[in-house]
Amino acid sequence: MAEAVFSCQFHRAMGPVRSTIFIIDDDASVRRALCRVMTSAGLECQSFDSAEEFMATPHPAVAGCIVADMTMPGMSGLDLKPLLDAAGISYPLILLTAHDNEEMRAAARNAGATAYFRKPVDTQALLDTIKWAFKPPPLADVF
Repeated sequence: MAEAVFSCQFHRAMGPVRSTIFIIDDDASVRRALCRVMTSAGLECQSFDSAEEFMATPHPAVAGCIVADMTMPGMSGLDLKPLLDAAGISYPLILLTAHDNEEMRAAARNAGATAYFRKPVDTQALLDTIKWAFKPPPLADVF
């Protein structure tokens, strides 16, 4: 299955470098389950129980994507995007919530999230979205 997520692998002079998916959720069972999904798809996974823990951890210059819960004690996934921008961390941000409503969807859009999912998450849709988030923009969008 590792070969299924082609666009999440990058090639540098020394060979392929796999992307790291950062899972941020205060629920340990969600973190474990999502990391299992990521590793079974051939992706590296690191998990954090809070946005504060994620921000306090050094992030080497690797390709990455953040999957974060929207509502956690302390800093929420929504609060994360401006801090990422200020720190120069440009990972795509995918938000998850158990409280799906129009206000939450609008908040995710306004926060600049790449995508938004309701829990429980359709894991194939999540993997497809992560794959999509790593694709370079079409040339028409670049120029």
